[in-house]
Amino acid sequence: MQKFFSEDDVRETVRQARAQSLTPLLSRRDLSSLGLYGADLSGVDFRGSDLGNSNLGRANLAAADLTSADLGNADLAMANLEGATLHAANLFAANLRGANLKGADLSGAVLSEAIMTDADLTGANLANAQFNQYTRWTIGFDAIGAGAIFKL
Repeated sequence: MQKFFSEDDVRETVRQARAQSLTPLLSRRDLSSLGLYGADLSGVDFRGSDLGNSNLGRANLAAADLTSADLGNADLAMANLEGATLHAANLFAANLRGANLKGADLSGAVLSEAIMTDADLTGANLANAQFNQYTRWTIGFDAIGAGAIFKL
């Protein structure tokens, strides 16, 4: 995993890729603890990257590929994750309060202790996503009915 990527490095990589009409590629990078609040990261390939403890609040991650990414303890409050792929992602204790997860693929994701209150999960795939008694859902949301699995 490549280390020493700063917030500016991330933004510049995305800018350069888009200028060449390419998919921004930031897979398998150590991006932990970065401050990317409000950043436009739509469509970025973050597969296998470490984004743990990062501030991604209000970031645009629509259609981003976060397959197997580590987002543990990340702040994703009010982030746009519409159509994002979060298959097998670690979202342990992540803050997704008010996030847009319409059509997102959360299959196999770890949602234990995550804050999901007021998140829009319309059409989201939660098949085999794991949650525990500390996961916070919007009142009335049926996680098991949506395909998630309760696991201690």
